[in-house]
Amino acid sequence: MDQTLYFILLLIALCSVSECVQRQYHFINVMKNWTEAQRYCRENYTDLATVDNMNDMIELKKSVNDGGVWIGLQRTGVDKWQWSSGDSALYLNWRPGEPEGRDECAMMRNGQWHDYPCNNSLTFICISSNNTNRGLVFINQTKNWRDAQSYCRQNHIDLVSVRNQNENQQLQKFINDSHISGDVWIGLFRDSWQWSDQSNSSFRYWNSGQPNNLGGNQNCAILYPNTQEKWYDYYCNHQYPFVCHEDKLILIKENLTWPEALRYCRQNHMDLVSVHSEEIQRRVMNVVKQASTEAVWLGLHNCCSLNMWIWVSGDIVYYQNWAPWNGTTPEECRLEKRKGAVQSGGDQRWISLPETRKLNFICSRY
Repeated sequence: MDQTLYFILLLIALCSVSECVQRQYHFINVMKNWTEAQRYCRENYTDLATVDNMNDMIELKKSVNDGGVWIGLQRTGVDKWQWSSGDSALYLNWRPGEPEGRDECAMMRNGQWHDYPCNNSLTFICISSNNTNRGLVFINQTKNWRDAQSYCRQNHIDLVSVRNQNENQQLQKFINDSHISGDVWIGLFRDSWQWSDQSNSSFRYWNSGQPNNLGGNQNCAILYPNTQEKWYDYYCNHQYPFVCHEDKLILIKENLTWPEALRYCRQNHMDLVSVHSEEIQRRVMNVVKQASTEAVWLGLHNCCSLNMWIWVSGDIVYYQNWAPWNGTTPEECRLEKRKGAVQSGGDQRWISLPETRKLNFICSRY
């Protein structure tokens, strides 16, 4: 077997590219109100607990004892549309005149979106891990939006998200091919809740009937382990234990070359960050908002002898987020050593730069 091909196959066999947990949770068994808990977490860890998805919920539950605990979700009063899966709603396909502003959930009709009362009952579409039809699964049962969300999470992955025009067309084709009549829930909703660490995550795990803002001032989120670990809105001035999180990614605001950044991370933390999934990319995007340079080094290097990009962890680059005209290995190997960075502004895509550029960088702590 060709030696280069053998080496590539060996890397694939040895390296796992599963989504690793990028956040560590710490249960603090001290009674504090929400603001005091936030201050404690920021001083001793990263922030009050942020939850991006069900994998995070599973990890968080492992750290929690019986009784209510504060998490890092707080009502801001500023509504925004977002996806149940945790993705930001960057692409929107509203019917002209929509959203009307009255309702907080979205359904699809004839390829266009409408806002609609969340308590109404509709059939709905889940996304699953099945590759058939892009993982789309029609559920021919009528449920309100929250119950539809719970059904999808328990039986598949989540309510369907639509990230671009192509996915919207695929979804409408699936509806037509499946002879689905009437309106269907999609995973788009709006609320005014924001994570303490300013994360873009729109993951929510409210108990049935929550949040209800009883009394008009229940502005903080609490988790009750004895109710399937679901969330309630509650009065921020009450005292409870709480959960902090510690990000496994840390932005270093020193301007170093790529080899210097690699050495720094390995001496002081673990390594330059590897981005194996969209989930990790979202966390990288949150971290680089604070950067002082126009781009930030990643643990991505151009292995010219193999004609491919490889993470410093040894993993093959399966998930990719290159900006246009970047990441084309042969052309970039001719003149200088190239490394991978992420833009700190714009849509935060990856770019190829000479390793001698001096930039901020992201280390992985674990």
